[in-house]
Amino acid sequence: MPTAAAKSTVTADDDSQSRSIAAVERAMDVLLYFGRSGHPDLGVTEIATALGLTKAAVHRILTALRSRDLITVDPVTRRYALGHAAVSLGRAYLARTDLRAMAAPELRLLAERTGETATLSLRRGDTRLYVDQVVPDQELRMEVTLGIPYPLHAGGSSKAFLAFLPDSEVDAYLDRHPLQPLTDKTVTDPAKLRKELAAIRKRGYATSLGERQAGAASIAAPVFDHDGHVVAVLSVAGPAARFKPEGSGNAQELVAAAARISEQLGYVA
Repeated sequence: MPTAAAKSTVTADDDSQSRSIAAVERAMDVLLYFGRSGHPDLGVTEIATALGLTKAAVHRILTALRSRDLITVDPVTRRYALGHAAVSLGRAYLARTDLRAMAAPELRLLAERTGETATLSLRRGDTRLYVDQVVPDQELRMEVTLGIPYPLHAGGSSKAFLAFLPDSEVDAYLDRHPLQPLTDKTVTDPAKLRKELAAIRKRGYATSLGERQAGAASIAAPVFDHDGHVVAVLSVAGPAARFKPEGSGNAQELVAAAARISEQLGYVA
């Protein structure tokens, strides 16, 4: 029969293992919250409040995640964001999806023909993120950060998603999210945004002049699956001083590229 000392040792080991598992689960909760929060960076208090943890616990977790480059911190604002190791994990997952491979030739063609940066975005909940880009060989050019979530109301790619969602989803998004500005050009009036979304649906693409990033200009078009749901967005972006979204046939090139990908996904217009 096990001795009392042996039973005590087993119980202590079990307790230690349970605490270790709980610590790992809390760390995963914090890391996953960065992915679903819809914000590019977060503060300790925001995370603690959202997850029901103490600020001390959140700080310890963030320190551990930083040691593995899963999280970075801005030394001035003391706000935290996903690190390159987290982005690498996301890229590894995205590399398995057919959509990126399917879109790659179109991105290269768009970048070649327009002389600007061509991007692919996917939706994640109430946000969207860049998952691929082809950058032109120009000294002055746009380059986006992959894997960072952006709200669906700010910028060309975001509006291209929002415009082609069912009305009920647009209503739900506007109910859930105040239209926070990312720049002084971001559309923050719901009525004005609804009017613009209707125009985007009518012409088949969205444009942006500094709405997500100051000094940037872009044009974006949706990609549809076989059920007619918007599953991705292609865009072309460049410095606003040089790139004119609707000039030089950019809209036609972009819409045609998005249509070719949609056709491969089984969409019939």
